[in-house]
Amino acid sequence: MAQLHLFESLLQKCTALSQIKQLQANLTVAGVLPTVAAVRVKLLEVCSLPPISALHHSHLLFSHTSPRTTNDYNALLRGFASSDDPLQALAFYPLLLRSASRPDALSLSFALKAAARLSDLLSSFQLHSQLLRLGFTPDSILLTTLMDSYAKAGELQYAEKVFDEMPKRDAATWNVMLAGLVQGGRPNDAFKLFEQMCSPGSPARPNEVTVIAALSACAQLGAPREGAAAHAYARTQRLDGDVRVRNALIDMYSKCGSVNQAVEVFRSIERPTLVSYNAVIMALALHGRGSEAFCLFKEMVKPAPEEIEPDAVTYLAVLSGCNHAGLVSEGLEIFMSMKISPNIKHYGCIVDLLGRAGRLSEAYDVITSMPLEPDIVLWQTLLGACKTFGDVNMAEIVSKKLAEMGSNGDGDYVLLSNVYAAKERWTEVGRVREEMRSRDVRKVPGFSFVELDGVVHKFLNGDKGHGRWREIYRMLDEIVVKIKAFGYVPETSNVLHDIGEEDKEHALYYHSEKLAMAFGLISTQNGQPIQVIKNLRICGDCHVVAKLISRAYDRVIIVRDRARFHRFEGGVCSCNDYW
Repeated sequence: MAQLHLFESLLQKCTALSQIKQLQANLTVAGVLPTVAAVRVKLLEVCSLPPISALHHSHLLFSHTSPRTTNDYNALLRGFASSDDPLQALAFYPLLLRSASRPDALSLSFALKAAARLSDLLSSFQLHSQLLRLGFTPDSILLTTLMDSYAKAGELQYAEKVFDEMPKRDAATWNVMLAGLVQGGRPNDAFKLFEQMCSPGSPARPNEVTVIAALSACAQLGAPREGAAAHAYARTQRLDGDVRVRNALIDMYSKCGSVNQAVEVFRSIERPTLVSYNAVIMALALHGRGSEAFCLFKEMVKPAPEEIEPDAVTYLAVLSGCNHAGLVSEGLEIFMSMKISPNIKHYGCIVDLLGRAGRLSEAYDVITSMPLEPDIVLWQTLLGACKTFGDVNMAEIVSKKLAEMGSNGDGDYVLLSNVYAAKERWTEVGRVREEMRSRDVRKVPGFSFVELDGVVHKFLNGDKGHGRWREIYRMLDEIVVKIKAFGYVPETSNVLHDIGEEDKEHALYYHSEKLAMAFGLISTQNGQPIQVIKNLRICGDCHVVAKLISRAYDRVIIVRDRARFHRFEGGVCSCNDYW
């Protein structure tokens, strides 16, 4: 027995395959390996998992083992399921089913883990069937893994059914369901589950993992009230000391429009991690505070006892900050000094940075000379810049490139059409729109929504489907009168149709952003911020109107469009009109 303990102790100290082989030879000579299953299984496990991860050697040892126990199979299953190729676990599992050994709960758990990593619904179904047939349904850990596999495969209804039918649920179980709802795009349901866990008498109390998932749900929703509630719970339960929770708080406050609180949380972290810096730099970038993002990046990379090396996410975040703030020289400086090879997204930032600054030919040169194969998004970015600066010639060149690449997105046609329309070249506009019809390309409609007391109110341009549409339209009429007193003149150049000026003004008044802001004014108390989420870029006229509403009604208005945040306060926007 003492000798066995010695072997196990030596196994734990092995950090290289050469050491494993040496120990294996000694075990074989001593007659331990063929006869003592516990030591053999331990050897298989250590060999299959990090830091050694020599699955080829484990498989060779396994192939020379006879007879094999369930634990022998499990050792390899675990290694395959945790490896870079979890498909090997699902290919290996049937060998266990055909053997004289019987799968146990661990066997199914490792196979389900592989199915979850692969988002393999069919394998999850098959393993669920075996789980029932073998009678493992009371095993809450195994059922939690099954639930996770369904959630990762995008089948939340099956995950919920497993969750509802579980005889006993522990905190892992609840956390997996909550995370599945967040990842599956159901943040409202995720937060409701978090509230259930927080309620008195709940069988499982939230821990750090729960709070992180709840904060992710709030970030998806852009729901500051719920986010603040989750933060308050974490604070009262002393869970907010965990750096992972604080990183999630930075992300949540940023995506709920409260970048100052995001920075405050970051400054409260005694030892910020790389993730902490990435989160706060991206937060500043999204809110147009590029100079601060740039300074924080410089603070991060300065020589220190515990220097933090930037990764691909860091560079993307700081380049985005320079991009949104028009810091062209700073962005180029960072790009040229990158310590890692730039990926396609980094090049995309530089193309956008130059494009927004009107340096279209330089942006074109970046795309055509980069060492990577340009993707469709890069050319679309340049096409957007062509629209901004009315460069018809470049737009036509870029559109041709996109066509050659097989791009058939509505945005390509709409941008080119808008370039022509801005120059009042209506014949070309008609040609582009006819091509869209012939190819059955449909423009994605713009919409905006406001979340109020847990209810999402969605608006389309010219929408009269809301139950309070008459009040909303009356408020819009009032808004127009008020802001005209502040000098508002409708920016009819934003209406890219061959119609009269009066019709253009009318079309502008009922954009979805304006409907959402008017609804916010009639539905919230004076002084309360109004938060609007827009699926596309905010239009130029709506941007002007939002600034004037913030001044005329003394309200903070936060608009989160597909690219960034705009915070309107006192008649100015946080983007400084560079967007």
